[in-house]
Amino acid sequence: MPTTVNAGGRLDRLPIGSFHYRVMWLVGIGMFFDGFDIYAAGTVLGTTLKSGFSTLGQNAMFVSATFVGMMIGSFLTGFLGDRFGRRFTYQANLLLFGIASIAAAFAPNMMVLIALRFAIGIGLGAENVVGYSTLTEFVPARSRGRWLGFMAVFVVTGLPVASLLGYLVIPIFGWRAMFILGGLGALVVWHLRKRLPESPRWLETAGRTGEAEALLFEIEREAAGGTPLPAPAPAGPHLGDVSFGALFVPPLLSRMIVGCVCLIVINTLLYGFVTWLPTFFIKQGLSIATSFGYSLLMSLGAPVGAAIGAVTADGWGRKPIIIGASAVTIVLGLVYPWISDPVLLPIVGFALTIPIYVLVALLFGIYIPELFPTEVRLRASGICNTFGRGATIVTPFVVVSLFQAYGVSGVLNLMVGLLIVQILVVLLLGIEPRHKRLEELEPEGGGSGVVAPIQL
Repeated sequence: MPTTVNAGGRLDRLPIGSFHYRVMWLVGIGMFFDGFDIYAAGTVLGTTLKSGFSTLGQNAMFVSATFVGMMIGSFLTGFLGDRFGRRFTYQANLLLFGIASIAAAFAPNMMVLIALRFAIGIGLGAENVVGYSTLTEFVPARSRGRWLGFMAVFVVTGLPVASLLGYLVIPIFGWRAMFILGGLGALVVWHLRKRLPESPRWLETAGRTGEAEALLFEIEREAAGGTPLPAPAPAGPHLGDVSFGALFVPPLLSRMIVGCVCLIVINTLLYGFVTWLPTFFIKQGLSIATSFGYSLLMSLGAPVGAAIGAVTADGWGRKPIIIGASAVTIVLGLVYPWISDPVLLPIVGFALTIPIYVLVALLFGIYIPELFPTEVRLRASGICNTFGRGATIVTPFVVVSLFQAYGVSGVLNLMVGLLIVQILVVLLLGIEPRHKRLEELEPEGGGSGVVAPIQL
């Protein structure tokens, strides 16, 4: 029986209601525990180093194992999510992450912990790709930036929570308790997420129009609350099947370049500076307690920055905020190494953290998933994340070398150079998705790639 699916037009006309909040909370809480685990690494590694459980070189291996796992997870989930759906992938990756985290709490030595961290990394990399992309496909265009930005707030709230718990829990129960907390939380959310629906946009592009129609009927009935809904925007011309090869030829090639460069830069900022803060402080002679206290104060800038990104994305636009936040980070990054006053150090660090996490919200949460058509959204986002994670596999070793030779200033000079490259790429090649439906962002000829869609 013929259907009138038009999933994009029908979802974009819906008023924000209980359905959207349910999707955001269930996806968001799972991503919070992913963020918690990523940022808990900094507190854990500072303690393992101080206690002699690990060396500085092994800490670098631990972080690199995380990135290798995240790179593989990002790549695989892109293909699995476009082939088998969003729901399958976000449940599988959270289950893997939860089980591996609990196992890490019982690691007998650092090498076993590094191996388990690799497995955790696969789940972490997958969650970042599928979580943001899933919410992108449900939220109306008029408020998509704000909702995706607040999803990033869920993730980065894991930073101050991990710092606070590290400050309170590790001195009493040891670093292993941090893995237990993250793993148990992830498994609880995995159970709750069984209530999440599949993306109607994906169902439609996969040819499963009957399922898409039935799901849209239920969503519309809940959203309408017995009142008439406005007419949906017309579906527009169908571009044809968007092939995997279309990502590597114009017009999508320029978007792939933007996505890859931006995620390389932001990953290096996060994992070459932010997560290393406790270790930096300890190596500079501070106690574990003081190090965690400084890191906690600076980490409070993470949710503040992500929230700023969320509330400004729909008003100011994606490109101006990305370029502006990058410029502010450069200025503060040049000032920070020269601060020695024990009061000013965490305050300026707090100010530096804010624009970094504005970029986290804009790049991870909002901009990258918007760049690509639904048919290849997860594969494209997964490949961009793969480049971002892959480039930072070597970052821990570079960071250790720069820190030992030049101190914190050497690390921050690397970050400043990368931010300059990001500004130029976004300025010259980036598009502006503000207030545009996902279907409007599909470029003409977007389905003209010469390589057939990959089937698994």
